[in-house]
Amino acid sequence: MSTSGGGAGSKPDLKGFMPEEVASFMVGLGEPAFRGTQVFSWMHRNHASSFDDMTNLPLALRARLAACARMTNLAVLSRKAGSQGTVKYLLGTDDGNSVEAVRMRYRYGTSACVSTQVGCKMACAFCASGIGGFVRNLTAAEIVDQVLKINLDVSPSGGRVGNIVLMGTGEPLDNYSASVKALRILNAEGGLNISFRRMTVSTCGLVPGILRLADEGIPVTLSISLHAPTDDLRDELMPVNRRYPIAEVVQAASTYATRTGRRVTFEYALISGVNDSDLHAHLLAGLLRGLLAHVNLIPLNPVEEREYERPSRDRVMRFLGILKRSRIPVTSRRELGADIDAACGQLRRRYCR
Repeated sequence: MSTSGGGAGSKPDLKGFMPEEVASFMVGLGEPAFRGTQVFSWMHRNHASSFDDMTNLPLALRARLAACARMTNLAVLSRKAGSQGTVKYLLGTDDGNSVEAVRMRYRYGTSACVSTQVGCKMACAFCASGIGGFVRNLTAAEIVDQVLKINLDVSPSGGRVGNIVLMGTGEPLDNYSASVKALRILNAEGGLNISFRRMTVSTCGLVPGILRLADEGIPVTLSISLHAPTDDLRDELMPVNRRYPIAEVVQAASTYATRTGRRVTFEYALISGVNDSDLHAHLLAGLLRGLLAHVNLIPLNPVEEREYERPSRDRVMRFLGILKRSRIPVTSRRELGADIDAACGQLRRRYCR
């Protein structure tokens, strides 16, 4: 099973370089450092799909770059538009794999929800991402290019991606270095220059990765997929809990909040008859009381390969009400994408059949 990047030989992929790395690369070619600034801007601000597009570079230099470097350019295999401005993309990599990204429109702007792996190792019981198993990690360039493809789509109308969510297929903290570098590239001046405070990293609870991220020096929002208030139930829904049980995850979240000053979000997918009872709500409230945290309730997006079902609206509101009365900050996620197979992995599964 391959775990390597998306492949075109050994040529360096400049789309996965920080601005100073691109400048250093250009200096190594005997060019002035400002050429690096130009190349970085072409890739990340002007959406160049090849070195030939970089028209303020001499023709000879463009040819030389094409010979000794490359830049990831994911193929848009499909766009599936849904209600309320949501669009799901299936994007093809150089090695024949595919990944998903979702564009979401909110009152505060456009968010890009992107993948960090092809497939997933975590095997959560209600999720489509891991059904086909894990294939490989994405490179930083492949993570970045998902955002750029979405930004290219919204830019003709004057829009831009203003928020990044690493919450697509895969576990970002299992592909830690590439995920963090992608965020740094997306934050860089000369590119999209998106604030770290407008970025979210989602994890199923990899405690070492959470603690490492707490010391990274980038004030991103940490989002933890919890989905159960007891170890027995979480073991059943999320096998990762057998390695990192709830108490350790909550302690890591507390450490993250203390070190960064950022409120942690706990994602809780409500599954009918499984984790949505009044008792579950009270246990969840007790677990999180006193923590700098927020709960995001998510009525389940059903996956046809799984038997789990979405709870009724009344059940969702009752669960939410118990948390509110317990003074736990809570919202119910605006339901975007159910009509476009927006649960992680669904569109890719349909394409790969």
